[in-house]
Amino acid sequence: MKVLPWFLLACLPLAGLAQNSTAVSNRLNNSPRHHEFVTVDQGNRKIQCFIVYPEIKDRAMAILVVHEIYGLSDWVRSVPDQLAENGYIAIVPDLLSGMGPNGGGTSAYPGQDAVTRAVSTLPADQVHADLDAVAAYVTKLPACNGNLSVAGFCWGGGIAFHYATQNKNLQAAFVFYGTPPAAADMAKITCPVYGFYGENDARVSSTVPAATADMKAAGKTYEPVIYAGARHGFMRVGMADNADAANKQAMLDAWKRWLSLLAKLTTPPATTPAPAAKA
Repeated sequence: MKVLPWFLLACLPLAGLAQNSTAVSNRLNNSPRHHEFVTVDQGNRKIQCFIVYPEIKDRAMAILVVHEIYGLSDWVRSVPDQLAENGYIAIVPDLLSGMGPNGGGTSAYPGQDAVTRAVSTLPADQVHADLDAVAAYVTKLPACNGNLSVAGFCWGGGIAFHYATQNKNLQAAFVFYGTPPAAADMAKITCPVYGFYGENDARVSSTVPAATADMKAAGKTYEPVIYAGARHGFMRVGMADNADAANKQAMLDAWKRWLSLLAKLTTPPATTPAPAAKA
C-alpha cells in the first residue's frame, strides 16, 4: 500500500483546530444557501461529501476543496459556504469515508489525534481516485458549467498541488500552506498554481523558493504569496474568536486574493476589436 509521502504531513505538529469560532458557527447555522451531504461512488467506496450551491441564475464553476489533516471539520465545511456566497459551487469530500470505526468517516473517530493518524496513513492512490470521482460528480451537475478548480489546506494543500499533476482539466489549483510535488512531476501540470503561505511556517514556506525555480524550469505558472506574521493554518486560525491580528489579517487578505483570482477565471478575456476596413 502506497501511503502519502512524509512531506505532505508537514502540518502535523503545529496547527491544532481553532477553538470557539463564532464566525464558523454562524456561517454554518445561519447561511441562506443550500447545504447538502451527498454520497459519491468510487469503486466499492462511498465518499461522503458536503456541497454548497450559490444563489445565482447561471451555471457556476465548481471548486473541489481538500480538507486539512483534521478531516471534515466544521471549519472546512464553512469554506464551501463562503465560496458559494461568492458564486461558486463548492464541494469538500470526507476522505476518511468508510475508513473510521464501524465504517464511518471523520465523525466516527474518538478524537482529533485518531483523525490525524488516520488521514496521515491514507493510501495515495485511494485519495487521488476519490478526488477524481468527486470531480466527475460535481462537474456533471446541471448547475455546474463544467469548469473545475481545486483548493486545499495544510495536508490538503499538498494534495491539491499534487492533484494538479494528475487532472488535466483543472482551471487552477490553490495551495494553502501545502508542499509541492516532485520537480519531475511538475511537467504534468496544465493549470496555474497559486500559493498562500505563512511567514512563520518555515517547515512549509521554506519549500517555496525551490518550488518556484522548479515550476519556472517546467514552464508552469506558480504564484506564491507569503503573508507577514502568519502561522501555519492561518485561514482557519484567523477565524477563531481569539485570533491574533497577524493571522486574522492574513486570512482576510488571502480570501480577497483568492476571490480575485477566481473572478479572473470566470471573466471572459477582453477581445481586441477588429481593425477598421480601409476605404
